[in-house]
Amino acid sequence: MRAKTVLPAVAMTAVSMVLTLAVVVMWLGMAVPWPVALVVGLGIDGGWLATLAYERRLAAQGDHNRAVTAVGWSFGILAAGVLVAHALTAEESAGAWLAVAWLPLAAKALWLVHAMWERTALTPVALDAIRGIQQEARDEAAVARARLRAEAATEETRLTAVTEAGARVARVQAKTAQTLSSAWSTLETARAGEETGRALTSVTARVTPGVTARWELPVWGPTEPLTSRSLEAAPALTDEALDVIVDEIRNSETPALSYREMAARFRAAGHSASEVRLRAAWKRVAA
Repeated sequence: MRAKTVLPAVAMTAVSMVLTLAVVVMWLGMAVPWPVALVVGLGIDGGWLATLAYERRLAAQGDHNRAVTAVGWSFGILAAGVLVAHALTAEESAGAWLAVAWLPLAAKALWLVHAMWERTALTPVALDAIRGIQQEARDEAAVARARLRAEAATEETRLTAVTEAGARVARVQAKTAQTLSSAWSTLETARAGEETGRALTSVTARVTPGVTARWELPVWGPTEPLTSRSLEAAPALTDEALDVIVDEIRNSETPALSYREMAARFRAAGHSASEVRLRAAWKRVAA
């Protein structure tokens, strides 16, 4: 992974240094002796390379120096300026020389990218841990999505079943109401008919002399519940009377009867009492 950023930077540096040296020698060689031009070109490339090497050393130590960085960019700008000046003064292929004038700055930018990569690089162990965390998060998200889809499908099925059941109940109720309405209409027609009235009069006993009993329709609707007084016509027994009756029935045979047998004979004899009072009387007598 390190070679992906350092190799392009090294190649760009080599190309820009060779190009800068060649341009300085060709351009200044016409005005000064070529050894002087060679020294100038090597000075520019040497200063550029020296500051780059020092920056790399500081980066390896986890340090940074703004002055060294400024000097390095100054040499890069100087080399690019030399290439631009040569392109502007060249009589032939000025566009081609101007097109490659950015190479020193490009090489410097590539080393900057490589330095940023080194500052953010992680060890294989850390990368494996990050991949594991990401995979775990993806798994949990997939499980959550599957659970939500399953719950949604279940809820949809339940609602569909409830809706269909409600529709069936509504259809049955509507059909029943229609049947009752038809039967009620038939009864009303029969009650109001003249021929039916004479036929019913012939079989109906007279309640009052001179009055014929009227045939009423059956009640269709809510009725009033029966009261406790209507259910128990006989007056309630007192506790003393209830104890006497229970004791007599219990000791009517030897050995004494059980509660179930006593209660059955108590009801069969026509006596009336609630289950709670009857059991309380049994406990008092059997104590």
